Amino acid sequence: MSKTLSSARMGTEPLNPLLLSLAIPMMISMLVQALYNVVDSIFVSYINEAALSAVSLAFPIQNLLIAFAVGTAVGVNAYLSKCLGEGNSREADRAAVNGLFLAVCSAVGFMIFGFVGAGPFIYGQTTDPLIGRYGAEYLSICTVFSLGCCLQCMMEKVLVAAGHSTYAMVTQLVGALTNIILDPVFIFGLFGAPRMEAAGAAVATVAGQFVGAGTALVLHFLFNKDVHISLRGFRPSGRTVGRIYQVGIPSIAMSAIGSVMTFGMNAILTGFSSTAVAVFGVYFKLQSFVFMPVFGLNNGMVPIVSYNYGARKPDRIVGTMRLAAIYAVGIMVLGFLAGQFLPGVMLGIFNASADMLSLGVVALRIISVSFLLAGFSVISSAYFQALGHGVLALWVSVIRQLVVLLPTAWLLSLTGRVEMIWWAFPIAEVVALILCIVFQRVCYKKIIRPMRQAVAA
Repeated sequence: MSKTLSSARMGTEPLNPLLLSLAIPMMISMLVQALYNVVDSIFVSYINEAALSAVSLAFPIQNLLIAFAVGTAVGVNAYLSKCLGEGNSREADRAAVNGLFLAVCSAVGFMIFGFVGAGPFIYGQTTDPLIGRYGAEYLSICTVFSLGCCLQCMMEKVLVAAGHSTYAMVTQLVGALTNIILDPVFIFGLFGAPRMEAAGAAVATVAGQFVGAGTALVLHFLFNKDVHISLRGFRPSGRTVGRIYQVGIPSIAMSAIGSVMTFGMNAILTGFSSTAVAVFGVYFKLQSFVFMPVFGLNNGMVPIVSYNYGARKPDRIVGTMRLAAIYAVGIMVLGFLAGQFLPGVMLGIFNASADMLSLGVVALRIISVSFLLAGFSVISSAYFQALGHGVLALWVSVIRQLVVLLPTAWLLSLTGRVEMIWWAFPIAEVVALILCIVFQRVCYKKIIRPMRQAVAA
């Protein structure tokens, strides 16, 4: 089947303007995504520090939810783009509709957890009844009503895979604005609404996600002519689901590992103080403003690499990777500078107490050193996924976060000095950088070199 104009540009348009045209809207989109969690934390910090700690304790499960939603969508993105590159429109359509089915299945699983597991998860981490109540309320709402998050992530990636990243950005903007407007209304009880405190932050978040999902569906059916979604006669395709999860499962696992790491770090820091937990939670919110643009860059890069992998154009694959790495490192340098020179200003956004400032300034300055190395690693992981070798990206994530970071943080905690724990992040990033360089060579020998030889012949 023939390729439509918007998808065919992946194989013909000059790489730099093509990458920027796809990545910039997604970078803006991912920055907006960061606002979902950050805005919640900013507003709840004005309730009290207990509410901020509660949201931090809920973060591992929230991150796991996002891992399933985004990871599955990334699998659809990569496979759908490859199908378009091969000119297989029918299988691209099948990938999209099976992706929606998988999004609903993920939401049902988290809904069940929200009913039976949210409370035990939070109360298993704290003996403070106020922190426990805030955390259980917040987490149960976010998980029971997770369908909006899952659908929004899926439809965004379907739009991006066909080259419509601007529409994906619009869905994020609409959802985030809804969240930002509703946060103070439900948290503090404005305009006659009940004062719900931490629970209100969760209500605003899921409302924004549902609005974003609805917007994405409308934009798809109005403007995305490359991919056709129809539920008429739908039956799940094991073959298509398998291809989706060939990339999706490693992506899910990588993010899920992040949840395990966060849970473990919270456990280590709880031994020092709830303020240390709050500082770590705030760090995660702040670092999203550095990492999310790079993840947006990934989202722009993956369909180009996957399309040209399907179209057997090795030079465009390598060129896209190099450009993305250069931009990613530049973004990370800016994050490093912010961490070194503006830590107090950033913590002040979260109504930080004197103790929190004392701990947080040191933490941000130490952890931001790792940003200088992280840009190349993040881009490399997405590159491995786009080439169908998501397991390599998974290995990088496992070794960085579980084999190196957590054990190193625990060992450093034995010094009795909380500031020593933060050095685990730069140490882990050095190991990840070495692994990515090695795995890049593996991909070149197994994929790029044979492809170049075939083209030359």
